Amino acid sequence: MKSKRVLAIASGGGHWQQLMLMRDAFDDCDTLYLTTLPGLADQFQATPSRLIPDCNRSAKLAILRCALSLLRIILSQRPDVIISTGALPGVIALAIGKTFGARTIWVDSVANAEEMSMSGKLARRFADLWMSQWEDVAADCGAEFSGAVL
Repeated sequence: MKSKRVLAIASGGGHWQQLMLMRDAFDDCDTLYLTTLPGLADQFQATPSRLIPDCNRSAKLAILRCALSLLRIILSQRPDVIISTGALPGVIALAIGKTFGARTIWVDSVANAEEMSMSGKLARRFADLWMSQWEDVAADCGAEFSGAVL
């Protein structure tokens, strides 16, 4: 049986750390890790990995660069599943992946204890599974809750 191809993507910092705490779930999968900070994947022995351009809502050209990079990767890898713990590059990956038939998962950062993050709110329209790590936040916005990774 062919193993699932998973694209696991997170920006640096807490987003990446939370993704790394979930990576045992991908042990039986062919997983490619994407992040925005040079050396971060090596630091966590997350291989294979690729670096993607970071972006945020105020830098339109950076969003375009990030989206084009993700499009190339998704078209070449054809992942079955895309999972992200945040931020905007993860939302873009979910949107592109959904277009090409990937199942998509968003796990909002545990740092967002009061409400779903802005990226999380955007991800809702592209996520097959949309989750918060806070039970109250999940109940308020209609996300799934299965616990926290921290």
